[in-house]
Amino acid sequence: MEWHIEGDLNTNGKVDVRYRAVGEKTWAPALPLRRVPAGQSVGTTPIFRWRNKHSGSVFDLKPDTEYEIHLKLVDPDGGSAERTVRARTRAIPKPMADAPVRRVTPDTLKAVLAAARPGEVVLLGEGEYGRVDVPAGGEAGRPLVVRGDGRAVCRGVYVRQCKHVIVEKLTVHGPIDLQGSSDCGVRYCRVHVQGKGFGIGTRGRPGATNCYIADNIVTGRTPWASEAMGASGENAGEGIQITGPGNVICYNRVDSLRDCISTMEDRGTGLQVCIDIYNNDVRFAADDGIEADFCMHNCRILRNRLTNCFMGLSSQPGLGGPTYFIRNVMYNLTHAPFKLHRHSTGDVCLHNTVVKVGDGMACFTYETFDRAYFRNNLCIGGPTGGAWYGKYRPGRGLAVYMRAAGPNCDFDYDALGSHTLPLRGQIGKQSFDDLAGLRRGPHERHAVEAGMSVFADVPFPAKPIPGYDPPDLRPRPGSVVVDKGQRLPNVNDAFRGQGPDMGAYEAGQDLPHYGPRSSGA
Repeated sequence: MEWHIEGDLNTNGKVDVRYRAVGEKTWAPALPLRRVPAGQSVGTTPIFRWRNKHSGSVFDLKPDTEYEIHLKLVDPDGGSAERTVRARTRAIPKPMADAPVRRVTPDTLKAVLAAARPGEVVLLGEGEYGRVDVPAGGEAGRPLVVRGDGRAVCRGVYVRQCKHVIVEKLTVHGPIDLQGSSDCGVRYCRVHVQGKGFGIGTRGRPGATNCYIADNIVTGRTPWASEAMGASGENAGEGIQITGPGNVICYNRVDSLRDCISTMEDRGTGLQVCIDIYNNDVRFAADDGIEADFCMHNCRILRNRLTNCFMGLSSQPGLGGPTYFIRNVMYNLTHAPFKLHRHSTGDVCLHNTVVKVGDGMACFTYETFDRAYFRNNLCIGGPTGGAWYGKYRPGRGLAVYMRAAGPNCDFDYDALGSHTLPLRGQIGKQSFDDLAGLRRGPHERHAVEAGMSVFADVPFPAKPIPGYDPPDLRPRPGSVVVDKGQRLPNVNDAFRGQGPDMGAYEAGQDLPHYGPRSSGA
């Protein structure tokens, strides 16, 4: 949702949000919209501008369902308004029921694709198919499906300027290229990234629209080694790379690449709004695990698991926001969990868990980032042993290093600590040497001090190389983070006990599913 406004120069207006599925009687509260003053990017090519507005999202709705959303705007200085709007979520792309199947071989594929009709399934049997170009698409409710039988190998699949195409169950050495396409799906594929290329996605603007990339395995060849780490490291390849509005990237396994999941930057940036990146299993990213750079508003990075990454979550920069980072789990990072660089604006970081060497809750930049909102995160740093990774340090073992936080940032209710070291750090102009100093404010008046004892038998990743398997980072019942979080409607409604737990998980809950949901991948 975006509500453009005039006035409110002191930015104290607020929009409360309620929602319900059409036909239901009970309204449920959601997070208030974020107040986004008009502004523009700093040091980007081209310059990106955004309007004066309130903006925000409702999370975890059902697909293909119509909702009512009630918005109530109040400005304490005068002025109010209410609106109720309707919106329908999109359906998940799937083949047409009883779709006719046309079996092909490497010799017949091109001719069959040229003659294929909406709703048909083109089934690739065993063989080497070389480059596959899909010349035309399907229709709403009648997608053209290009499917492998488990034995087909392609050297790139190009679905350019197409609508309503689903690519599934193929082994691809090269890209699945969606440039210029809309309402397409890529499911259950195994993609091997070649050199400096990408696995699934687009090459730049305008990109793709409303595409669904789910349950794939995308791998590269970048090693998990010190010399490979960082922007100037010896690394190559983007896993899932996309620009454009409305795209969904979920339940994929992506590993051994420069950036595992990324949006586009600078001149390559299309309309990057309403992008969802969730429940992905990311491992061995030599630069960024998830690079959500140049997101414009309502991009949502939720419930991803990142293990053995140089950088965790990147917003370099956020363009006004909100860009949401919620319930992501980051273990064994060698640089920082949050890259809010290039004067990022409007990042919302809720219920993330971080365990790493060096500084725990960290953003290493001297460029001011502003209007960031942090709540209920669990971040633990620790000793570095003096190690560098590539040309970069992981910090000094501080619990927090957010020196570049601007005057409109808001940090509170976070669990912070440094393994075997004192609780020390800096947020903006606030420096502290213990919990009492941290709680004096202006930030983190409700913070708690946390160490590795909040988990059950999880090792501190003191030696990041050669890497770790993903651990279970659910908090122990009764540990210091349990029930200590702030209530956030539509984000932690399902808490147990007296209040929500800090970090990505509630104690005793089942772990989310990360990565592909079917062995069919």
